[in-house]
Amino acid sequence: MFSRLQWLVLQLSRQMWLRATAFSLLGVVTALAAIVLKRFIPPEVTTQIGATAVGSLLNIIASSMLAVTIFSLSTMVAAFASSTNNVTPRATRLLSADATAQNALATFVGSFLFSVVGIIGLHTGLYGDSGRVILYAVTLGVLVIIVITLLRWIDYVLELGRVGPTSERVEKEATKSIRARYKLPYLGGAPLHEHSDATDKPGMPLTARKIGYVQYIDMGALQELAEESDLHVVVHLLPGELAGPGRPVASVTGTHDEETMRKLARAFNISSERSFDQDPRLGLCVMAEIASRALSAAVNDPGTAIEILSRGARVLAQWSSPYSDELDEDEEVRFPRIRVPGVKLDELFDDFFVAIARDGAATVEVAIQLQKVLHMLATVDQPRYRQAALQQSRSALARCENALSLPDDIQRVRAAAARVAQAAGGVSAIS
Repeated sequence: MFSRLQWLVLQLSRQMWLRATAFSLLGVVTALAAIVLKRFIPPEVTTQIGATAVGSLLNIIASSMLAVTIFSLSTMVAAFASSTNNVTPRATRLLSADATAQNALATFVGSFLFSVVGIIGLHTGLYGDSGRVILYAVTLGVLVIIVITLLRWIDYVLELGRVGPTSERVEKEATKSIRARYKLPYLGGAPLHEHSDATDKPGMPLTARKIGYVQYIDMGALQELAEESDLHVVVHLLPGELAGPGRPVASVTGTHDEETMRKLARAFNISSERSFDQDPRLGLCVMAEIASRALSAAVNDPGTAIEILSRGARVLAQWSSPYSDELDEDEEVRFPRIRVPGVKLDELFDDFFVAIARDGAATVEVAIQLQKVLHMLATVDQPRYRQAALQQSRSALARCENALSLPDDIQRVRAAAARVAQAAGGVSAIS
């Protein structure tokens, strides 16, 4: 759990322009530093090192880096378009925030500006013989960095925008988010039970300033404000849920004024898009979108849907330890004045399986793979897993019975669903 300032810095660091700007400034400062440091170079060194070639090297870097930067940007734009069309638009945010791509573009732009500033300094005579030696040494270092970056960039570009590597990135992000939420199921606050007294006696509703998705909740700020004004806050909408008029993000009990309510509202960051940081359900939704697009008539790629089912099973398995509405004994309530609902396992299953079961109902190999994945999840020694897997299995079977026309295919899916029911220990259907 981090503060709002840390979260904003994290979001800013994922912007491609920021890293490119930082590397560009570093390149300019490095080129100008040779002017300041030239007085520390002994005169005899300038006669031993042939630094006159530095101008030619800088010209090569300037011309080549400009071309490489333009080519790299065009490649990334094409990859983003391919990812949007073949994977899902939600995955392009992960591609644009990837550190390898940002470092490569930033290195190319920074090297270009370094060489331009160096060329200007050489033509104006600012460096002198001693400054040329320093510039020559730095230029050799920049060349080494460029070569290493190009080698990494070549390997990266080969996979940029492809369905498999992009799906792997989504899986890693979803796994990271699931693990983070599992460690803090209530974001550090006290658990809010489904039938808690706090829901029977709601306080003043705290409404979002605009319609959008809850991206981040600053629990530290809420706790501090609650302590200052002797308040208790009940969070109703978790990150990833839609907020707006009629859907308050929280309710507040205690004596408060309008200024306090405005400060409390600022602790909830509302945006037009969901974020992976505090939203463990988004990764599963994105993977389901990838599978649904693969199952569309335009793409017709059931193999990708089968692969996504395996990835989703690995992500859902991260939630497999015992989980209840009660906090573990060793878990610390960092923000006791804030009560937060937990993420329900049934909702995680719905986010992932419903869309795939709907769009893959008429594809027997996808339907069977879905039942196999549910069978694995039903064997987890956890009642919630068995119940959720059985419910999804029965729903998917009903869709297949309506979509499949060949009796043999229907029988194969029924047999796979029967194994799920057997693994679930004969748990009755959930209403």
